[in-house]
Amino acid sequence: MKKGRVVSVNISEERGEKKRNVGYAKVEKGKGLKGDGHFGFMHRQVSLLSIASIEKMKAQGLDVGPGDFAENITFEGLDGESLTEGKILRVGNGVILRISQIGKECHERCAIYYQTGDCIMPKEGIFAEVLEEGEIRVGDEIELLE
Repeated sequence: MKKGRVVSVNISEERGEKKRNVGYAKVEKGKGLKGDGHFGFMHRQVSLLSIASIEKMKAQGLDVGPGDFAENITFEGLDGESLTEGKILRVGNGVILRISQIGKECHERCAIYYQTGDCIMPKEGIFAEVLEEGEIRVGDEIELLE
């Protein structure tokens, strides 16, 4: 599937913390979500995670939801297999993201690991750079561009 939807827009002041759903966020080119601890952080300016990944953790008995894995954007409907490095996503009316990394190496266990007992971002997290700025809101369409 080439289209999905934003389920949650999440920020936290510090890196490595659970994020809270703020409903919408301003996104700055080359920086990320304003007010977020990862703002301006290298090539991982925006993090995304599928609601399906969170549901897998719930099925293992964890009490988790959107933002609990420190992702900025929780989404549904896009086929994770098609989201690879270099692909371009359009979110809402004009935010353009380029996928820069899939998964990440965790050098140490973060607060999320200790709170949830596991972290799926190292395996299933999607990281992106902001090419075009704007706003992202819950309910916005996410489209995979070719």
